[in-house]
Amino acid sequence: MGFRFPSEVIVVAVRWYLRFNLSYRDLEELLLERGIEVDHVTVYRWVQRFTPLLADAARFCRHAPGDRWFCDETYVKVHGVWRYVYRAIDQHGQVIDVLVSVRRNADAARQFFRRALGMLKVTPSEVVTDAAAVYPVVQLRHDTEGRRWGDRALYAAVCDRSDADVGTA
Repeated sequence: MGFRFPSEVIVVAVRWYLRFNLSYRDLEELLLERGIEVDHVTVYRWVQRFTPLLADAARFCRHAPGDRWFCDETYVKVHGVWRYVYRAIDQHGQVIDVLVSVRRNADAARQFFRRALGMLKVTPSEVVTDAAAVYPVVQLRHDTEGRRWGDRALYAAVCDRSDADVGTA
């Protein structure tokens, strides 16, 4: 499907909108100053259509994930209902994975860690968590590859054991 404006103009308008928090009317004015007459509704349609494409293209520019992860959970209101959000970031501040869950329990934490570990080729050498009840504090354990796990839920998720098995290991 062809567009009336060159692709360079569309990409610049969408990037300006995403990067500088401008309104559609501000972008209309900036483009008009550069000799491009475009309506703010057209800019809106460009943003809606091309933002996912730009986000996918930018994903390749991300750094390789680090081997030291920091995990935390919080709760947020989504459409008027409280949900728990699990998030892991690496030592560079890059988001590894995010999970929104109805419950805050070991099963949700296990699901989060399995998904985070399954989607990356990098296995963390260290995982740092807070002292939340979902992560019972236990001694640092080392598995056969020398990785350090700082809590029972994570160790159980990686080793595919139940919580009862972890206490005896």
